[in-house]
Amino acid sequence: MTMKNDWFEELNNKVCVITGGAGVLGTAMAASLASAGLRIALLDLDGEAAEREAKKIGPSHNATVIGIHANVLSKKSLEQAKKTVNETLGHVDFLINGAGGNAPGATTKVEQIRPDTGEDLVNGFFGLEEEGFRKVFDLNFMGTLLPTLVFGQEMVEHKKGVILNISSMNAFKPLTKIPAYSSAKASINNFTQWLAVHFGKTGVRVNAIAPGFFLTDQNRFLLTDQETGALTPRGEKIIASTPVGRFGDPEDLQGTVLFLLSDLSCFVNGVVLPVDGGYSAYGGV
Repeated sequence: MTMKNDWFEELNNKVCVITGGAGVLGTAMAASLASAGLRIALLDLDGEAAEREAKKIGPSHNATVIGIHANVLSKKSLEQAKKTVNETLGHVDFLINGAGGNAPGATTKVEQIRPDTGEDLVNGFFGLEEEGFRKVFDLNFMGTLLPTLVFGQEMVEHKKGVILNISSMNAFKPLTKIPAYSSAKASINNFTQWLAVHFGKTGVRVNAIAPGFFLTDQNRFLLTDQETGALTPRGEKIIASTPVGRFGDPEDLQGTVLFLLSDLSCFVNGVVLPVDGGYSAYGGV
């Protein structure tokens, strides 16, 4: 599906860092960028997975792709990763903040509390784990803030670059059961807009993509049955609310990513672009 296109010729030989790079969406984005001739660093907490994926993507697209261990919640770890990127690939032109996800500890068991059912109190908001909530919020928001602090300065100093954050449709309308993830992604939207203004005269653009519903390792337990693979009631509701009638494929993000990193979008700044199969346009009737 991915192939070189003259429209994105100026991306050739540029350097892109992708956090969460070994994940389902991270590897799909990396593949499209590799096909456009970029040199890519996949950063992931699972360094072995990052190296493994880099060895798959690089040769497949005749591109330079490296995998590096990095913890997006540790500035020191990110600075060490940046040193490796600079020594191996050169200065960074693009940053995709792809690290994120949800966890069971930050997920309620019920969608709404029913006043007549005492059990719903512990299965709802009041049963959330503080540690789980903090972990999910930090992973998504601080895991975007810290890489931007580490890699963004170099772009500003070179007076050119693009930072692309990964938001979610949850940021616009919070889904039931996942308050930490929803609030963190809403923060990503605000941060994207704030940073776009702050960097507005530096030559560095900041935008975000808001994916609709893609099956990933982080949300699979909510949307599909672990044993049968069938949709859960929640998964069925999502498909019913998505006009195209399916979950997104990772490759569905590729064209949007290429557009937002390229000079084709040189006057696009501070936007959060849905890639959601029409979910945000559907009113339910």
